[in-house]
Amino acid sequence: MATFVLSCGQKKEENNEQDNVSTINSEATTNEGMKSDTPEIAPEFQKGADLIAANDCLGCHKVNEKLVGPSYKEIAAKYTLNDIESLTNKIIVGGKGNWGEVPMTAHSALSQDDANEMVKYIMSLK
Repeated sequence: MATFVLSCGQKKEENNEQDNVSTINSEATTNEGMKSDTPEIAPEFQKGADLIAANDCLGCHKVNEKLVGPSYKEIAAKYTLNDIESLTNKIIVGGKGNWGEVPMTAHSALSQDDANEMVKYIMSLK
């Protein structure tokens, strides 16, 4: 019985990750193939978008509008390519104060490379 419960939980988690990927990808184009206000994801930034969808990022951030944290477009507008390393570290370590008093959760399980791919995707939204 415990195995059944555990495997059901894992299946639900896998489905949620797939739903999140679909959410990011569906924001890029509408069902009719017409572009929405979110640009299509260039192939070199797809890994970063997929990593964002697979983690808890979409619980606090959206591409075009503020949620709990700033939108990805606001982040891209505020920072330059010179800030990629510091933003990568911010994702891993977390922080508070750059966008108000709500802290950003640390994501210490992410590798430096994965966090960097996420930042590159965000910065591509300029």
